[in-house]
Amino acid sequence: MLRIAGLTKAYAGRAALRGVDLEIGPGQIVALLGPNGAGKTTLVSIATGLRRPDAGQVWIDGIDALAHSQRVRPRLGLAPQELGFYPTLRVRDNLAFFGRLAGLSRAALRERTLIVTEALDLTDLMDRYAGDLSGGEKRRLHTSLALLNRPRLLFLDEPTTGADVASRNSILAMVRGLVADGCAVCYCTHYLPEVEALGGSVTILEAGRVIASGGLEDIIAAHGGAGVRFRFDGAPPDLAGWTRDGAYLMTSAADPAVTAARAITCMGTAGDRLLAIDILHPTLETAYLALTGRRGTGHADEEEGEDVAAA
Repeated sequence: MLRIAGLTKAYAGRAALRGVDLEIGPGQIVALLGPNGAGKTTLVSIATGLRRPDAGQVWIDGIDALAHSQRVRPRLGLAPQELGFYPTLRVRDNLAFFGRLAGLSRAALRERTLIVTEALDLTDLMDRYAGDLSGGEKRRLHTSLALLNRPRLLFLDEPTTGADVASRNSILAMVRGLVADGCAVCYCTHYLPEVEALGGSVTILEAGRVIASGGLEDIIAAHGGAGVRFRFDGAPPDLAGWTRDGAYLMTSAADPAVTAARAITCMGTAGDRLLAIDILHPTLETAYLALTGRRGTGHADEEEGEDVAAA
């Protein structure tokens, strides 16, 4: 459904994508991971026709998407990280407006509105003004707008940012249903437990390049060794062989308990600020740490560096 080859993009001389390849088949979900500035949002923007690459090719459903963007647009659904609806309109009016923009007939709009509002628990919110919704409700409305045209290829960029537990579960259940129905899904996130819950495949970007790609279990088996993670009150100490990331100090280790004990004896007075010790077993997070040198995070802002460069 999606095939990307050699995608390259730079902003003011700074490379955002460096020859990226990516494929997603019908009924497949690919989680696109990577730290801020890795190139995820730029890739999605190019694939959906919002930006032009410097080089490379994009095919959607066998069509050259860069040459025929209008032909592929009806096949696409996009829910970017930033919320995109009219806060002064009611939920039902937002759905009607965006459904008409997607070219749906009145009958098709009624049918699709019923389906997406039930799937994302919006039925009881139809007469509420969008601006008065909670954070999780807004995220569900935002996502529902990308589903009105029944896309064959769906891009979700940090779809659970600001969502409560119930909203997150609704969105994940919706994604599983779409994949089971044959939709191809590109799921961009920092929240690694969601990726493990969804399964599928994983592609990890680092500095605009693909550094790992494959099935979730294959990525974990190849890269997800055991390790140790310390959390400090303030900046962690600088220890040889350990990676600092904010308040965290991390390393991979064949024997995590022994490695942790030895590290504590080398911390000096910094040990007084130690708040937590985590023994990490092979998971997507340990694989991500081994590949990028960074821990998996929650709902951090996506691609801030790219947005600034593109502005």
